[in-house]
Amino acid sequence: MNTADRPNRKRATLHRMVMEQHVCPYGLKARDLLRRQGFEVDDRWLTTREATDAFKAEHGVKTTPQVFIDGERIGGYDDLRRHFGKPVADPDATSYRPVVALFGMTLLMALAASYAVHGTPFTVRAVEWFIAFSMAVLALLKLQNIESFSTMFLNYDLLAKRWVPYSYLYPFAEGLAGLLMIAGALTWLSVPVALFIGTVGAISVFKAVYVDRRELKCACVGGSSNVPLGFVSLTENLMMVAMAVWMALGAFGVLPAAAHGM
Repeated sequence: MNTADRPNRKRATLHRMVMEQHVCPYGLKARDLLRRQGFEVDDRWLTTREATDAFKAEHGVKTTPQVFIDGERIGGYDDLRRHFGKPVADPDATSYRPVVALFGMTLLMALAASYAVHGTPFTVRAVEWFIAFSMAVLALLKLQNIESFSTMFLNYDLLAKRWVPYSYLYPFAEGLAGLLMIAGALTWLSVPVALFIGTVGAISVFKAVYVDRRELKCACVGGSSNVPLGFVSLTENLMMVAMAVWMALGAFGVLPAAAHGM
């Protein structure tokens, strides 16, 4: 069926960059959104830099893609989302989404590992793995940009403020403790490391947030996050402390071997 056979079909015109070495991702998103909204899309490509610059000058815009509906310019991808009443993410807004995604995935990883090893996801070892996996992944996120992490960390960590190298060592210490706890090896090393960094971290966060009432971003998931400092970071540190105490009790025979996976 051609366009003439569908007189009631909604139509939109999309101008987007499609070049040999660059296809604008927002143009693809805009086209997809229009189609999902039931629009017939007149997809017009800007195939050269000269054509793109000429289009921008003609319409007085600074960016592409640009969407037109019924001859009216709607704007770019974010403007199109607003036009359809859909939310537009604010890059500067605080969000707990990175933390929810991280802990949700590490929990599933722990349950999967428990099922693979013990035949059931619901074991005490799964709880231990959940904390240890979380520590390892949190360390990974920090190590992706350790300079950015250390800068944010120095805003509130009491030890790092007195000894700056600690802000660089912290992710390595957290990762080492997490990996050793996953393996159930070298408890004599993983327990004191986790206990030390967890205790210092918990005290630092508690002082910054609940005593000094400072509003800061948390460095727990790396230096580029917009997670507010507070409950999440405090929980991260208390989890490390709890895991260290739990494994120490197991190592000294206070807990039965089956309870701590040793």
